[in-house]
Amino acid sequence: MARLAQTAGLTDIQQEILSTVRDFVDKEIIPVATELEHRDEYPQQIVDGLKELGLFGLMIPEEYGGLGESLLTYALCVEEIARGWMSVSGIINTHFIVAYMLKQHGTQEQKDHFLPRMAAGDIRGAFSMSEPGLGSDVSAITSKAMKDGEEYVLNGQKMWLTNGGTSSLVAVLVRSDEGHPEGTAPHKSMTTFLVEKEPGFGEVRPGLTIPGKIDKMGYKGVDTTELIMDGLRIPADRVLGGVTGRGFYQMMDGVEVGRVNVAARGCGVAQRAFELGVQYAQQRHTFGKAIAQHQAIQFKLAEMATKVEAAHAMMVNAARKKDSGERNDLEAGMAKYLASEYCKEVVEDAFRIHGGYGFSKEYEIERLYREAPMLLIGEGTAEIQKMIIGRRLLEEYRFQG
Repeated sequence: MARLAQTAGLTDIQQEILSTVRDFVDKEIIPVATELEHRDEYPQQIVDGLKELGLFGLMIPEEYGGLGESLLTYALCVEEIARGWMSVSGIINTHFIVAYMLKQHGTQEQKDHFLPRMAAGDIRGAFSMSEPGLGSDVSAITSKAMKDGEEYVLNGQKMWLTNGGTSSLVAVLVRSDEGHPEGTAPHKSMTTFLVEKEPGFGEVRPGLTIPGKIDKMGYKGVDTTELIMDGLRIPADRVLGGVTGRGFYQMMDGVEVGRVNVAARGCGVAQRAFELGVQYAQQRHTFGKAIAQHQAIQFKLAEMATKVEAAHAMMVNAARKKDSGERNDLEAGMAKYLASEYCKEVVEDAFRIHGGYGFSKEYEIERLYREAPMLLIGEGTAEIQKMIIGRRLLEEYRFQG
């Protein structure tokens, strides 16, 4: 058992789950991750293994066939999976954001229809907010839904859809002006639709096209796509929660879970980078001794380990805050910001320890070096997190003059 990133107060069940996941990562993910990543190959065998372990139902209530575990348990599992290969944790994350949104905001019919099959891994979830021209400005969404009898007709283009090809259920956020008079604040005229589709690429249902995968610097294996809606007809009973105009709040609730997830991913990648760095430092010799015996390298290792520990602690705090039912946007923003920044720094230090060999695709650190930057922008950039943190601090520490 590694000394770093331990979590106090876990139950026996939580420890057993984490031990099982850690063993799976060590045996089934780490040995093949770099090869699959270099081929940009979807890790079907790994995903099948996660399905067999029941991880697709980890946070889904037991009444729907899931394990009914906490966000903390989920985040710690994500940390372990990202330690093996961050792309696999992305496959799990988008699925759970949709499952969480259904659990928290769905109608009873929607929960009964989707959650048991999501728990079994037979339905894989994805969610879609971003568009080509808006980035972090969710209020600028232009995709629209128009009411037509008992259906809505959706039109528009979405971007950066993780699991776009492999998913069979997508939660899509669009504008829906129906029932909302002109001048209504943008975030009050948005609706989340539950869009069922066939896995794959091309036209996956009438009016819905998933083009091929976007070619990325890192975060390979998992499919990232666009989503194009052209006259896509969706029944009214597939409005999440059954009422229009609540989509922004539903999505932001899901994104808080996503930010804890991204923090956990940063922790996992940083842990792996530290492991690789400290191992290589004891194997590589210069000037007659292992480079780990040079003070400069020991300073790097000390800084790396401290950052791993600090990021893990903040991630655990954010997860526990959400599990308690309290508002956690401050804690989630801090955890996401710190973990992603520290991950980048720890990975770079491990890269430096490897010297020229870190630049070779033969070494695992090369893959981590390309993966870490995605965490700086996923689920909101560092600048967005700082805005959230700053506003919440001003709420908490309002000057009474």
